[in-house]
Formats: sequence, structure tokens, C-alpha cells
Amino acid sequence: MTGSLSPAAGLVGRFLVAAPSMPDERFRKSVILLCQHDEDGALGLIVNNSVDDLALAQVFKQLGIEGARAESDRPVLFGGPVQTERGMVLHSEEYRRDGTLPVAGGLALTASLEVLRDMADGRGPARAWLALGHAGWGSGQLERELQDNAWLVVDGDPELVFDGDLDGKWQRALDRLGGGGPERRSFDPALYSHQSGRA
Repeated sequence: MTGSLSPAAGLVGRFLVAAPSMPDERFRKSVILLCQHDEDGALGLIVNNSVDDLALAQVFKQLGIEGARAESDRPVLFGGPVQTERGMVLHSEEYRRDGTLPVAGGLALTASLEVLRDMADGRGPARAWLALGHAGWGSGQLERELQDNAWLVVDGDPELVFDGDLDGKWQRALDRLGGGGPERRSFDPALYSHQSGRA
């Protein structure tokens, strides 16, 4: 699963779950939804980390957007350490605007002020997160990190993406490694070796 992967390996729409041995502190216990992946590199959003003390309502206020709805008390996600001043909305796929990027598995990504205005007016996507910043990889970088077992690849799931329990997402994503079904057992990070899984 963590062997050599080509850019066409079908990672878009899947989760990159930080291995327990993740060496980069910025990504410890991160769950990243991979939104783009090609020969030029990859882009993803961390879906289990929020910006400290920043709610969506504050962003609406800062941008002068009127009519913010009740769910605007949702936290704003810290999408990653790249371009942290830039916002992107990860949302359910029924909402589309010019420039909306379909991701996979019922998800899409829109980076425009219009999507925030639509959200404030109640015309936006049924489910959405605003994320500031993103995670990015240059050409071949993600493939090398996968070979080094920094990330575990798990099937994506909109229910997990939009779950408001950010603190529990990493463990729940790891638990998916054991497969589905009622007999699913919790993944024990202590049993994971960063040397295992090389192909």
C-alpha cells in the first residue's frame, strides 16, 4: 500500500493519514484529503485541525459578508502550512460555480469569495468547511514520502470529512485500515512500525 506510486495511482479523494512515526511536527496526527495529484505534484487539505479561536462568523465579518447563518459558528480549518492567508471551501458536490474543482466521492473544492457569500445567504453547499492554507507537494515529493511510510492511505469518506469531532478523526481514519464491518477493531498506533510496508 505504501510502495512506489505513479501520479495516476488514484489517490485523489483518499485520505493521507499521518503515520504514528510522522517526522514533521506540522503534520503530526493529520488527516489530509487529497484534492489534486498529477505529474506536477499534489494538493490536499487537513480536515482535522482548526485555526485557533477563529469561527466562520468572524471570517464573514472580516470580509463584510452580511446574512451569516447559524452554522457560521463552525470552526475554520487549518488546511495546511502553504498559503495560510488563502481560503478554500471543501464542500459537497451538489454545489458548483465557475472554478469549482470536483474532487471525488461526492466532494468538491471552490476557492472564491462567491461561495462564502452563498453560504452566508443559505444558497451554498449542503455541507462545507472553510480551510485556510493547504498542504502541497512538488513533483514526486508525495511519492517519496509514501515510500518512506510517512503516510497511510485510507479510502475517503464525506462523513468523516464533515464530522465536527476534529480531535477523534485521526484515530477513526486509522481504524479504517482494518476494513469495514461490525467486527472492525481499533488500530493500535503502538503496533505500527515505520519500517514496515516497503514494497
